[in-house]
Amino acid sequence: MMEKVFLFGSLLLFIAAVQGWAQAGKADEVCPILVGETIPDVKVHTVEGNAVRLLDLVKEKPAVIIFYRGGWCPYCNRHLAELRKVEDALLKKGYQILAISPDSPASIKQTLEKQKLNYTLLSDSKLEAIHAFGLSFRLDPETLKKYATYGIDLVEASGGTNEDILPTPAAFVVDKKGVVRFAYVNPNYKERIKAETLMAVIDTL
Repeated sequence: MMEKVFLFGSLLLFIAAVQGWAQAGKADEVCPILVGETIPDVKVHTVEGNAVRLLDLVKEKPAVIIFYRGGWCPYCNRHLAELRKVEDALLKKGYQILAISPDSPASIKQTLEKQKLNYTLLSDSKLEAIHAFGLSFRLDPETLKKYATYGIDLVEASGGTNEDILPTPAAFVVDKKGVVRFAYVNPNYKERIKAETLMAVIDTL
């Protein structure tokens, strides 16, 4: 019996490694996809709860793909608001903004309404994209307890699908073929790519 359990566990680790989402224990231990690689063929959900393929979305127009922790995170909300200021400039250059979090469709709807955002927020409450992009890490029990004192409940925010996984905040510039042209990943959740820096990157592509 122990041999079967060991083999099953080894199989899961092998599958995780092949798919690129071996679980990191800390934000600075993640292994994100790199410039020149094609984004994974994953599904996320719209605010209405409809499943969409991320590759299908970028085929329509190149994208700035943002991964953020959730609508409960003040640093994320500040960054989402900052991106709103350059949305028109990005649109003129032919780009769209796709912001992805572990929040449920209902939660991202609240964020859209509260932040008055016009660009697209997408739910990855099943963590498919976050894992596949190599951004996921598991929060330790002490951090979860601290979050609870702040009223942060990842289970509620995700609609019951996520207990302790977060993405390391990141930004990817992706062309219509799904190829990553620029990547910014910072394990310090308090620091995000500046809107003007992002625009400067777009200008060089």
